Amino acid sequence: MNDVHALSGAYAVDALDDIERAQFQRHLVECAECRHEVDSLRAGAAMLAELEPVAPSPGLRDRILAEVATVRPLPPQVVEVRPRRRRFPTLVAAAAAVVAVGIGGGIVYDRLSDDTPSDINISATERVVEAPDAERYVQRFDDGSSAIVYRSVSLGQAVIVTKGMADPGEGKVYELWLERDGEMIAAGFMPEGPDNTVLLSGDAASADGVGITVEPEGGSAEPNLDSAVVVTFDA
Repeated sequence: MNDVHALSGAYAVDALDDIERAQFQRHLVECAECRHEVDSLRAGAAMLAELEPVAPSPGLRDRILAEVATVRPLPPQVVEVRPRRRRFPTLVAAAAAVVAVGIGGGIVYDRLSDDTPSDINISATERVVEAPDAERYVQRFDDGSSAIVYRSVSLGQAVIVTKGMADPGEGKVYELWLERDGEMIAAGFMPEGPDNTVLLSGDAASADGVGITVEPEGGSAEPNLDSAVVVTFDA
């Protein structure tokens, strides 16, 4: 993948392989635009999941087929296709208005109504923090800094909020991990700065805890356990 920005959509729905995920997570450390796009896409995906199917109006299938019969097909055109960055937010917005029409199955998803809950615009991180089943775990450090981990099992996601974190050092970065059955699985990076809020990638519902390690810039395939701090979830 030449354009790493184009991975944002697949990353938001956890559809990357391990190599692509690690590549994109390294990119997220330096790209605020992609961090914002991933956050928006996750919020949009959560919004679509809340839509309720409604029955189609009588005769919808017949009207659609009648319209199709009047369309005059055009001859094929050969055009030059140039790679471009995929803009998933546009697709999400369109899908939110009218998600799909199933001609054969006769299913129509209605657009958002006036009584749609106003919280659909909250970020993906806020959804985790404010989830009814959100769990909160606090890790305080000797220098006065702190890290708070929020986990929602129903959403399968976790968020880490740091305050006053020390600089990891020249050429170093804080890497985040999900611990599962004694194994550390890469889950993202902490951007520069002492105060950050990060939505971890991967399935947090089945995780046993969240790890923070100091790694070389760009991250590591295996965690530096000498620097590891693990916030363990209650059983």
